Amino acid sequence: MDDAVPPPPSQPLVGEVRENHRFDPARLEAWLAAHIADFSGPLKVDQFNRGASNPTFLLTTPTARYVLRKKPPGVLLPSAHQIDREYRIMSTLGSLDFPVPVMRALCEDDRIIGTAFYVMDFLEGRIFRDARMPGLEPAERAALYDDLNATLARLHAVDWRAAGLEDYGRPGNYFERQIGRWTKQYRGAQTETIPDMETLIEQLPARLPADQTVTIAHGDYRPENVMFHLTEPKVIAVLDWELSTLGHPLADLAYNCILYHSHSEQWGSLVGEDFAATGIPTEDEYVAAYCRRTGRDGVPDFNFYLAFSLFRLASIGQGVFKRNLDGIGTDTSGRDNSGTWKLAETAREVLQR
Repeated sequence: MDDAVPPPPSQPLVGEVRENHRFDPARLEAWLAAHIADFSGPLKVDQFNRGASNPTFLLTTPTARYVLRKKPPGVLLPSAHQIDREYRIMSTLGSLDFPVPVMRALCEDDRIIGTAFYVMDFLEGRIFRDARMPGLEPAERAALYDDLNATLARLHAVDWRAAGLEDYGRPGNYFERQIGRWTKQYRGAQTETIPDMETLIEQLPARLPADQTVTIAHGDYRPENVMFHLTEPKVIAVLDWELSTLGHPLADLAYNCILYHSHSEQWGSLVGEDFAATGIPTEDEYVAAYCRRTGRDGVPDFNFYLAFSLFRLASIGQGVFKRNLDGIGTDTSGRDNSGTWKLAETAREVLQR
């Protein structure tokens, strides 16, 4: 989950490896030479200035570039940072011609760089940190959002049983289990009382939907977590699969739509956007396009799905804040926890409207 505050435009995409994430590059280079075909050093390691959950690194050699994702250091919350799951789901989907990077190697031996990690190919493409996609023509924005929508529908159409993913999650009762999970995660990282979180923890279980559809769920699907072709309005890679599981497709759809409700500029808010002028679809248009692609007549009680998605993101934000507070996150400057408060407030407003 790439949930750090975006770097300012003047900040480069990569920089030196931060002190709390350093490891021995020589040991890594030896491991890569033994596990990746045609790998040839010398190796240069830089750290991406994104990726608050699982630290991410650019590996450069004279002939190739790779991306390394690792667990963060320190004591981790239960079921978080499961690098092996990211590697597994992308390897599986790649074999089905779904747009993901090529996976190269998984290492679960903590002795190499201190934590488990995996390595994948580096891709050239466009990632829109701002969901408003500034600088583009309206027609291009419309086409990009349409393929974002189509790619999500395509993911949910994957036959997870035929793909050998029967054990990738527990089918059924998704929202009941997820509310319990994220409540537990929130309690484990809690640093203060947030009244709106208490309201959500009490009221969400009373609004559980009857729909028990099961699909692969990405868990963090939004413009920033996909890579588009450099010149075409086409998704070439879906990234950041840390939260993926067998889940409910409408959780993914609603999470994709929180940009229409959140006022945070972290990813670029669509609140108040002039949709006709920008080419970005309205929320109703985006949901309707997904429903057409997946054969749904509509989405009853969409507010529940939205509120759940915002609640889950608030719980994740609390975990990021706690890691940073403890000095093991990617931002050790001690930023405040106002983002978690605001997400919880928005979720409660959506649920109660």
